[in-house]
Amino acid sequence: MSKLLYGVAYYDEYISEERLDKDIEMMKKANINVVRIAESTWSTLEPEEGVFNFHHIDRVLDAMHDAGIGVIIGTPTYAIPHWLAKKFPDILVTTPDGQETYGHRQIMDIMNPDFLHHAKIVINSLLKHIHLHPAIIGYQVDNETKHYNNVGKYIKSAFKNYLQEKFQDLDELNNTFGLNYWSNRICSWDDIPPIEGTINASLGNEFARFRREVVKDYLDWQVALVKNYSNSHQFVTQNFDLEWRGYSFGLQPAVDHFAAAEKMDVTGIDIYHPSQDKLTGREISFGGDMARSTKKGENYLVLETQAQGFAKWTPFPGQLRLQAFSHIASGAKMVAYWHWHSIHNSYETYWKGLLSHDFSENSTYLESTQIGKEFSELSHQLESLRVDNDVAIYVSNDSLEALSWFPPDEPQLNIKEKRNYIYNDILRTFYDSLYDQNISVDFINHLDSNDCKYKVLIIPALYAISTEQLEQINKFVHQGGRIIVGFKSGFCDENIQVRSTTQPAILSQSCQVSYSQFVIPTENTQLESTTSDIKCCDESPKLWMELLTSLSADNEILLKYKHKYWDKYAAATLSKFGSGQALYLGCLPSKELFYQLFTYLVKGLPLRSNQSSSEFPIIVKSLINKNGNNIQFVFNYSNNTVKFHVDSKKKDVITSSYYDSGSQLLIQPWDLKILTD
Repeated sequence: MSKLLYGVAYYDEYISEERLDKDIEMMKKANINVVRIAESTWSTLEPEEGVFNFHHIDRVLDAMHDAGIGVIIGTPTYAIPHWLAKKFPDILVTTPDGQETYGHRQIMDIMNPDFLHHAKIVINSLLKHIHLHPAIIGYQVDNETKHYNNVGKYIKSAFKNYLQEKFQDLDELNNTFGLNYWSNRICSWDDIPPIEGTINASLGNEFARFRREVVKDYLDWQVALVKNYSNSHQFVTQNFDLEWRGYSFGLQPAVDHFAAAEKMDVTGIDIYHPSQDKLTGREISFGGDMARSTKKGENYLVLETQAQGFAKWTPFPGQLRLQAFSHIASGAKMVAYWHWHSIHNSYETYWKGLLSHDFSENSTYLESTQIGKEFSELSHQLESLRVDNDVAIYVSNDSLEALSWFPPDEPQLNIKEKRNYIYNDILRTFYDSLYDQNISVDFINHLDSNDCKYKVLIIPALYAISTEQLEQINKFVHQGGRIIVGFKSGFCDENIQVRSTTQPAILSQSCQVSYSQFVIPTENTQLESTTSDIKCCDESPKLWMELLTSLSADNEILLKYKHKYWDKYAAATLSKFGSGQALYLGCLPSKELFYQLFTYLVKGLPLRSNQSSSEFPIIVKSLINKNGNNIQFVFNYSNNTVKFHVDSKKKDVITSSYYDSGSQLLIQPWDLKILTD
C-alpha cells in the first residue's frame, strides 16, 4: 500500500448483463485502483454443499489484474446460503425475540459448530483457489461482524464455562454481581437463568463483555485461516462499523474495536453520514479518529462510504470530493464506495452506488474522476499522513453498556423496552464540541499513566471502571496531566457494583469534589457562571444533575445551578492535584459551553491538537507526511464562501500557488484547500 487507494465494492454476481470490460474502462477513467469483492457471495461460490463455482471471482481477478487494479478478497461468511440453513436449522441465531428466519444477512450463530465447520470449508476452498493470483493486495475477514444479539445454546454454554473459569465458586459469583436481589441468586452452575431475562445489570454487563470477546475470537479465527494463505505484501483487515442511527454515530456496542483490531494488519471501517445541507464532516472525523486510534495512530482503510447512497444523501456538487479528502485528513489511506453500481432488485435497490441504475456517467461519477486524478497525483505527499495529538478521549464499552441499563434521562426505563445508548450522546457532545473548534483528538480505552503521551484527557461518563484505572487517572493528573471528567464517572466498579464511598469515589482525590444526591434537570434550572471567562447565558443543564460540593477551599467553582433549592451546589469545579488539574462536570452542558470549559482548563498549555483559531464550518486538519512536511487541510462545510487567514507562508499542494503569511483565502461552498509549508 505505497499509494493512496481509491476504490469501490464490485459485485459481478449481481449484474445480469455483460459489463465487466465497460466497468473497468469507467473505473480507469476515475483512477480507481482497487476493488473489494466476494464478501457477501457464499451462495454463488458454493451453490450446493461441496460444489464450488469460482467463475465470477476468477474473471474479475483476471480482468482487474490486466487493468492494473488491485483486489481485496472478502471471506463470504456474513451472508449464508439457504442450503446451509436448511440442513442445519440451528445455525440461524436465536435472539431474545426468537430464532431468526432465513433471508437477511448476519443471521447466523457465529458459535455454532456446523456454521464454523462450513465457514472454514468455504474460506479454505476460496483461498486455496485464488491465493496465488497477483491481483490480490489484501483480504477482508467477514464484514461488519457482531454477535447479532445471540442468546442461543452455544453461547450460553460457553458463557457458563467462562463464569466457572472466572469465579472460584458460586458464592464469589453471587456476591460480585449482587444476585441475592429479587431472589436472583444462582445456586447451581447448571441453573444459570436466561441472560436475556435478567434484571441484574452486573450479570447482563458481563454477558455483553463476553459476547464482545466472542466476536474478537471469531475474527481472530478467520485471520488465522487467511494467514495460512496470504503473502507478506498482502494485508488482512476487517470492516468495522459504528453504532448506527440511520448513519454512523458512536462507539460500537457489540464489538471492542481496540481488542478486535489487534490481529489485523490494518484497521478497516465503514463510515456513513448525513449529506447535502446536513454534511458537517463530524461523522467522518469521529469514525476516522476511532479507526486510527485502534492501531495507535496507524493509517486505516475506509472500506465503505457513500457515493450517492440514500436519496437524502445524493451529494451536492463538490461534496463527494470534500468527503474523500476529509477521510484522508483523518489518516485514511484508502477511500472506497459501497458500491460501484446501483442494484436493480432486492433489499438495497434504493441505496445507490457511484453509478445509477442506468450505468451511465452522472455528476457524482464525474466528480469521482477528479478525486481519482488528484489522489493519483498527490499520493506521494498524502499516502502516509501522521497526526500528533496531545488530547485524547477515554472511551469505554463497559460504560456504554452499563449506562444503557440506567439511562440518566430516563432512570425508570425498563431496559427490555428500549436500547438507549445514551453514552454515545454524551461522547458525541464532547467530541463534536472539540471538532467544531478544530481541536484534534485520539481515542484510548486504557490508561497507563507511566506511558502516556497526552497532556489532556476527556473522560465522558466513565460509569463502570476498575479501581486500578481510576488510580491511573489520579496519577496522570498528579504528574501534570489535565482532565475533564464527565458526570457518572467512577460511580461503579467494573462489575457494575456501585461504590459505597462518597461519589465520585476514587476520583474525589484528584477532583476534590463530592456529591451524594442527583436530580433530573427541569425547565426551572439554569446554569450560571462564576467567572467572566465562561459565559453560559442561563442555559439549562441536560440529562442529569449531580449536586456537587467542593472539598477544598482552593477549588474553583466554575458553574453553579440557578435554582431556588439547588443554588448552593456546584455544577462544575476545577481543582489542582499535584502538578495537574481536574475539571469535574456534574451535568451535560451544550457543546458551546463544554468548549469554554475546555479552554479554561488548558489555558496557558500549548497544544499540538489545537489545529486553528477558525471554527466550524471551517474545519482544519494538520498532519505530517512521510517526508516530514506539514500538510494542512482546510475544509468549508457550508453553502457559503468563507474566508481563511493563512498564518504562515504556504504552498497550495493542488495548484502549486504560494500564499504569504496573513493572506486571506476564499474557499468556495463545499470546497477545500490543501496547504504545505
